[in-house]
Amino acid sequence: MKSHQTAQTMKAATAAKKLGVYLPATPAEFQQGVVSRAELNELQANPPEWLRELRHNGPHPRPVVAAKLGVSIAGLARGGITEALTTEQIEALKQDEPEWLAKERATQAEVRKETARLKKRDAERAEQGDEPRS
Repeated sequence: MKSHQTAQTMKAATAAKKLGVYLPATPAEFQQGVVSRAELNELQANPPEWLRELRHNGPHPRPVVAAKLGVSIAGLARGGITEALTTEQIEALKQDEPEWLAKERATQAEVRKETARLKKRDAERAEQGDEPRS
């Protein structure tokens, strides 16, 4: 009996997420198709012009927008940003730095600081043989 090895495929939405691009901005043939693992690897290794353009100019999906602004996705929502933004729009927000953005950046900085503190505490406890506690 022969075993058939089928290529692992994913929906276009999953591939777009892995590529860090906004699905509605991708070409129609990408949106309507399925992407194999090999095709995804090829897109990552040798991005076509449309992919390079999307990554550079956008529109960018919310996780990318949040990362570029230094805030959480929830922070974007609290700031009223619910749609994809272009690189130009992100840069304009950085320049204007509305009150909500400054507040969310400060919140994110505190979260990172607390995460680092907990990680350090847990590492110290692990060195002493104690079980880490939250």
